[in-house]
Amino acid sequence: MTMKLDQLRSFEMVARVGHFTRAAEELYLAQPSLSRQIAALEAHLGTELFHRRPSGVTLTNAGELLLPIARRMLGDAQAAHDQIQELAGLRRGRVRLGAPPTLCVSLVADVLAAFRSAYPGVELHITEGGSRFLVEALNESTLDLALVVTRGTDPSVPGTELVPLLSEELVVISAAKSGSPEEFTLEELARVPQVAFNRSYELRVATDAAFSAAGLEPLIAVEGGEMDAVLRFVERGLGVAVVPAMVVIDRPGLQSARLVRPSLTRTVNLARRNDVGPSAAAAAMQQFIFDTVDRLAAPGTELSRLVTAAPRN
Repeated sequence: MTMKLDQLRSFEMVARVGHFTRAAEELYLAQPSLSRQIAALEAHLGTELFHRRPSGVTLTNAGELLLPIARRMLGDAQAAHDQIQELAGLRRGRVRLGAPPTLCVSLVADVLAAFRSAYPGVELHITEGGSRFLVEALNESTLDLALVVTRGTDPSVPGTELVPLLSEELVVISAAKSGSPEEFTLEELARVPQVAFNRSYELRVATDAAFSAAGLEPLIAVEGGEMDAVLRFVERGLGVAVVPAMVVIDRPGLQSARLVRPSLTRTVNLARRNDVGPSAAAAAMQQFIFDTVDRLAAPGTELSRLVTAAPRN
């Protein structure tokens, strides 16, 4: 037998008002029920907690020792209840989201801005990395959700579900007002100085594979940059770069051209565990991701010809 919260609650109320009958009224209990709870608590502890007199009750030494402990336990229980209720209402909580750098500077930034505005009390933790690393982190329960990039058929991962979000073209970016053409073929692109990403980037792997398949050798002006550095170098006119279409949104220092013959695309997916349900905060984040994708790819928007939202059930 262990102490129960309702026993401690009854004990604390009797100690506060000094009378069994008034305590029962405060707790909306029948007095016999309250008396049984106190008797059971005393039996469990092996000592009396109250001196009982016709005029009321006072605490024994054991009762005085238990009272502050009981109040702490009741307070902790109430705090736990409040926090769970706040989480259910998304006034508190945490979401751990993973994404590649190319999405962190585009889609993720829009999602987080909207989510933060709606739920300012929810903590946001972002992890950048390659898609394989993010899926592993998801399955190790160090992430709640991840945005990952696929091209063609990717092997399935036990315990993980990939929900296609959108298909996105890769475009050629250059400095604004640089006079670049509206389209580049892959052969034309190979002859233009390029700012190339670090070879660890999936985007770099994909473009290198395209050049190799076409028997082309690209002209590299600057190599090894991370996302922010590549964008800044292109703005400064050091060369062009191949990036996903969404990267160019709200970047007046850049202009984009379509890549044709062949065009290169990628699929952005939401990765989530299919063996455990999401928390309330993660479920809300998932919906914000869906809504942001639909807004960016809506007909008539700047990206509608370059980004196509995937159908969802």
